[in-house]
Amino acid sequence: MTIDNRGFLDLLHARCQAMPEAEFMKFGAQTLTFADLERSSRAVAVALKRKGLVSGDRVAVMMANRPEVAALLYGLARSGLVWIPVNPQQRGVGLKYLVEHSSPKVILVDEDKISSLKECGADLGQTDIISFSGTNETIGDLLGARGDWSEHPTDAATLFAIMYTSGTTGHPKGVLVTHGMMRFAAEAAALLADARDGDRLHMWEPMYHVGGAQVLLMPLLRRISIQLVEKLSVSNFWEQVQTLGCTHVHYLGGILQMLLKRPASQIDRSHGARVGWGAGARADNWNTIQDRFGISLREAYGMTETASIATFNGDGTPGSVGRSVPWFKVEVLDEMGAPVPAHTRGEIVVTANVPHALFSGYFRNEEATRSALRDGKMFTNDIGSFDEAGRLFFHGRKTDSIRCRGENVSAMEVEQVVILHPAVADSAAVGVEAEIGEQEIKLFVELKPGFVVSETELSAWLSKRLAPYQNPRYVAFVSSFERTPSERIMKHKLDKSVEATWDRNQGPERQASLNAGAAR
Repeated sequence: MTIDNRGFLDLLHARCQAMPEAEFMKFGAQTLTFADLERSSRAVAVALKRKGLVSGDRVAVMMANRPEVAALLYGLARSGLVWIPVNPQQRGVGLKYLVEHSSPKVILVDEDKISSLKECGADLGQTDIISFSGTNETIGDLLGARGDWSEHPTDAATLFAIMYTSGTTGHPKGVLVTHGMMRFAAEAAALLADARDGDRLHMWEPMYHVGGAQVLLMPLLRRISIQLVEKLSVSNFWEQVQTLGCTHVHYLGGILQMLLKRPASQIDRSHGARVGWGAGARADNWNTIQDRFGISLREAYGMTETASIATFNGDGTPGSVGRSVPWFKVEVLDEMGAPVPAHTRGEIVVTANVPHALFSGYFRNEEATRSALRDGKMFTNDIGSFDEAGRLFFHGRKTDSIRCRGENVSAMEVEQVVILHPAVADSAAVGVEAEIGEQEIKLFVELKPGFVVSETELSAWLSKRLAPYQNPRYVAFVSSFERTPSERIMKHKLDKSVEATWDRNQGPERQASLNAGAAR
């Protein structure tokens, strides 16, 4: 394929010239055409310029999914402003850090989230807060502003967004995302999804996540439309897909596992979608998912730093994340920086073949930038291996490795076994401090509704399927997990204490005491 490393705004102009009344996005009864998007994004650029904002100024957007957000983001892009995506569920010290670290000139926010913003403790004295209601300027005023605006950045190196990634330790890091990177993200998503003219994309992904942001550009590359919903609904997922006439569904994190847990229904195969694309499909239930839901799985690997997608599986090999997209070179290296043989694990390292495909660093964080970017290579901190055909397999995060009894234990591999238990809905394994030596494994388990299993029974079941050093010493049941916008479990928020936790090394009397305490 021909690699085009320009930005994306020229594509919007071309779409508006060729098919102005074509559907860009639908949200309930509301339709946004390309002409609507062109008109409202121009208005936003005009309004923000009148407020005195100049190219490079930062604007935070703290809003739930709705078509107006797409228009606002395109408006920011047209005016050369830098978008700061903010999860509208964010609050407290996390929100305070993000606002103070990014220091936006303006925050566009849903009305019901203003209180979270004002109560987080951030200094907002110099920040203009705009919502859909108010006595002064509103978001509606921005979208309806009148005036001429024909300018827009064409340089792929122009900064488009600072996307804060949720880390397992420390503060989130702000990834510098250029116009070129977003173009590559959409190009890769179109390749991964095998998107064709006439397709309709089911979009539940939050726009403040790179997985959602890339979808907003896909209609510029293919004659497709976005069928937007406010948020993910597992309980009526396929009903939505069918009603909206969607050809594609997007999955991240544990979404496929959640859908498998739903009771079987006729709609599982009558919904009409043909492709499921994303990241998080496991080899052990790959064929089960395809058979039950009648979709072809297309799996990817990547991160915000690599313009969302670095590799994609186009041949259907279960569990593989495929081969690199044309603009990246993907390697698996050992600790000395040398390539490893097939079926040998090492760190996944990504290098760009063209300018502006890979991020240039983290905002106001030189130390993290130096750690990740070395000699033009992105060291992902992820573990992978190639098969003899050059297909990549992902084995988890290096930081998600637990050193137990002299062995490196992959938390992901433990979790993949735990989830096979018929009573288990989801699980998370973490390393906790050992009394002597390195670490012990603590396992958090969410049970399926109506299922019961004891810690002792689960541990005995695991002992037949895991090596002794892999079998968690500690087991804790939870009602649910706190998750990221991409539905990944937020492991850094799990309780690492073990004093009141079931312990495989303790006798029955100790376990009875713990159970009695929990009952009280």
